[in-house]
Amino acid sequence: MNKQTDKSSIINRLKITEGHLKKVRAMVEKDSYCIDILHQSQAIEAALKEIDSLILHNHLNTCVISAIKKGNSREVIGEVMAVFKRSRK
Repeated sequence: MNKQTDKSSIINRLKITEGHLKKVRAMVEKDSYCIDILHQSQAIEAALKEIDSLILHNHLNTCVISAIKKGNSREVIGEVMAVFKRSRK
């Protein structure tokens, strides 16, 4: 997959997730059943995790490879590990 395809896929998923978020807000405003709101919220969280995965995959295949070729492997690996550690909290 090329960088433009990855970008298009990420943007598309963000738009879909944005639509779901608007739906959740409307559900809260209409006092919808709490469990229904939670189900939608959990779907948004899952979608965001998938988006993060796509972004990380793209980063590893572009920025990280480029940094390693330039001799900056320690720095770029440190960045990736810092993000990974924050995501595990």
